[in-house]
Parts: sequence; C-alpha cells; structure tokens
Amino acid sequence: MRYAPAVSDGLESWPHRFRPADGDPEGALILFHGRGTSELDLLPLLDELDPERRLTGVTPRGPLTLPPGGAHWYVVERVGYPDPETFFDTVARVSAWLEMLPDALGVSWDRVVLGGFSMGAVMSYSLGLGPGRPTPAGIMAMSGFIPTVEGFELEIERAAGLPVAITHGTHDAVISVEFAREARERLEAGGAEVLYREFPGPHTVDPTLVPTLRDWLARALEDGRA
Repeated sequence: MRYAPAVSDGLESWPHRFRPADGDPEGALILFHGRGTSELDLLPLLDELDPERRLTGVTPRGPLTLPPGGAHWYVVERVGYPDPETFFDTVARVSAWLEMLPDALGVSWDRVVLGGFSMGAVMSYSLGLGPGRPTPAGIMAMSGFIPTVEGFELEIERAAGLPVAITHGTHDAVISVEFAREARERLEAGGAEVLYREFPGPHTVDPTLVPTLRDWLARALEDGRA
C-alpha cells in the first residue's frame, strides 16, 4: 500500500497520513481517530471503505498528548461534555487546516466525507455541522456522540438531506449507545438521511458493518449534495 506523510507544504503544518486515489480523485474521505491513538489507527480503514481507491484518504492526528498516552482531540471532562477550552481550540485549528484541503487535494468541499471513531466521531459532527463550517458530502460517526459544550451548537438545520451514517455497540461501556440514539433522533428531526446501525458489541469499529459503510459511502457521493 502507498502512503505518504503529507500532500503539500501547507498541509505539513498538521501531522497526518495521506492515501492517494488511483487517478483523479472522485472525492475525499477524512477519518479522525479515537482517544489515545494516532493518525495510523484508522489508516487501514481507508482501503476497506474505498477498495477501488476512487477517493483521496486523509487521517490527521489529534493535537494533544495526554495521559495515558497517544493523541487526543480535547480533554475529556465527562463523556458527552468535552472541555470547552481544548475543544474550541482544536475545532478552530483543525478548521483552518481543513480549509487547505480542497485546493491541495483537487477536491471540492461538497465531495468530502468526514468520519471518525469515538472522539473522532465527535470531531466529525463538530467539523461537519459546527457554526461557520461548510457542509460536507456526508458524516460517518462510529461509536461517538454529538458534543455538549457551552457556547457551541451544531447547525442542525444544515443537516437537511445530508447523508449521515451512525454505528454503535449496544454493549459499549465507554460511550453509551444512548448517545447514538439521541444523535439519530436530532439529525432525523433536522432532515438528515440517517443510516443507523447498532451491533451487539463493545466500544469498537465493528468489522461486520464495514460493507454497509462502504455502500453508504459510495451512495453519499453519488446521491448526496455533490
């Protein structure tokens, strides 16, 4: 497999891994890792979700190094409620970095799908529907939640027609499946086209759902806003 550390000088300002498309990219998939891992964690998932390599894949690294180790996107005060200071700082910094992607990748923002696992799913929601953010082609949230942070609200009205995939384990002891159910309810109320799947497992990416997510990803770019 061919992977490179960066795409251009501008993008090198943020640690990430880049998986090129075969030929001209038809879109891009950005995957945000979970708590305490790195940009390498979801790298193999790019090929599983896009085996034909129609898309450019990018996996950025969280900006914080915190106990017990690895990279983090924000400080966890309690599940569902990110620390405001680190959350706002990360959202602002990652937003600025993401603005470089369309020109660097040759892919317009409405051809970009944001996805992530756990803490990375939180970032996908926040960067996809946060105030002032452009609406992506779709959001893939695996075992995460819509964050509750004072002074921050998702612009749910922008979810109308937006493809969103939510997966969550019913035995998740880290982030309760109730967070996923609440996210589904809120997004469907906003008009999002939600694919929702629970599985009888813990806090993980369920491999049995990868084919479902692969099909969803293809449809999101074929039938979504692009």
